[in-house]
Amino acid sequence: MSAPMMIADGKAIELRAGGTDLSERRRSGVSRGSLIDIAPTPDMTGIDCSANGAARIGALVTIDRIANDPRIAAAYPGLAAAAGGLATPQIRRVATIGGNLAQHSRCWYYRNPHTACLKKHGSICSARGGNHLYGVIFDLGPCVAPHPSTMAAALLAYDARIDTDRRADLTIAQLLGDGANGAVDNALEPGETITRVELPPPTLGERALYKRAISRASAEWPLVEIVARAVVADGSLRLLRLAAGGVAPVPLRLAAAEAAAQGAAATGATIARVVEQSTAGAKPLAMTAYKLDLLKGLVRDLMERLLA
Repeated sequence: MSAPMMIADGKAIELRAGGTDLSERRRSGVSRGSLIDIAPTPDMTGIDCSANGAARIGALVTIDRIANDPRIAAAYPGLAAAAGGLATPQIRRVATIGGNLAQHSRCWYYRNPHTACLKKHGSICSARGGNHLYGVIFDLGPCVAPHPSTMAAALLAYDARIDTDRRADLTIAQLLGDGANGAVDNALEPGETITRVELPPPTLGERALYKRAISRASAEWPLVEIVARAVVADGSLRLLRLAAGGVAPVPLRLAAAEAAAQGAAATGATIARVVEQSTAGAKPLAMTAYKLDLLKGLVRDLMERLLA
């Protein structure tokens, strides 16, 4: 995990937890500052569940632990599935949930130490006028790189709240912004660190799935990913949540698609409406229109499996 860079005595300092993202940035030369390891505390390394089932996950809990905790799998199956589908087993054992939320852009212009993009104090988004093959289809701001956090999409689907060492009860939107500020990956202040994730009580009768579209068989960043939650009762959809990653500068709820399903019969016709509305408001770039089909395909597949 790395919080926004601090300046102390005129020198840049970054904070580190698992360090999977930070280590890569330092190898490439994008990050060069001094490091301070985040000191673990019991509150930051544990998973606790209250009497009503609501979970509190410390920011230093690893992705692997979230994927394999039976309490998380039972109460928040979409979160557990997303954690289990992220990166590789080796990375999941080291990477933390706080770090996944606070990681930096995967855009190749940002990762190139010789390119001054918006996120490195440049004046333009290099990808917008350059190679943006892996860019957004919901164009929300000056930067066209998708937000890299799978866990943010999953937590968005569950209306999770985030605490830091300075602020409490932040929504995912408050933590990551709305995409309008292309210079940052999140709204953390310099030196501010995520301390825990708070999840609401589990939803009775929930079904949830996660799926990503990738450009190779495994160990790849998603082109598009979906966390889908549904509650079906008496043949009708009582709840539908669709959170998408890889499609915008921040994770998005597919609100139009969710609205199309509210109270509707769990039928093929409803699935078709949800699929059609899943791209409502999309504005693909010159090279990213293919993601519209990927998004619709993932939504269709997950809806069919959820309603089977």
